[in-house]
Amino acid sequence: MPSAATNSPVTISDSPARGRFEARIGTTLIGFADYLRTDGLVTYPRVVVSRPFLGRGVGDRLARTALEDARRRGLRVRPACAFMEKWIDLHPEYRELVVSDAEHPGDT
Repeated sequence: MPSAATNSPVTISDSPARGRFEARIGTTLIGFADYLRTDGLVTYPRVVVSRPFLGRGVGDRLARTALEDARRRGLRVRPACAFMEKWIDLHPEYRELVVSDAEHPGDT
């Protein structure tokens, strides 16, 4: 990937047909956060960022966008990947969204 691309603006958008939030520079996909929305609950099974963009805040933006979307929709959140779990631990303002196993047992 050209080095100029690493300095270009990153856009985050929802791609419901793919079930994920996508991070792009121009038309190039550089990361995504998968989701599965069910009645009242959204599960985030993985967040992926392309290696050249690691450490540049792309995962942070994907997580924040996904959780703000859940908040707007009034959904509870199940973080099903280590990145999202750790990110929520570091951002306590989102902990209230996290569902307990008692609230949704067996919904994984």
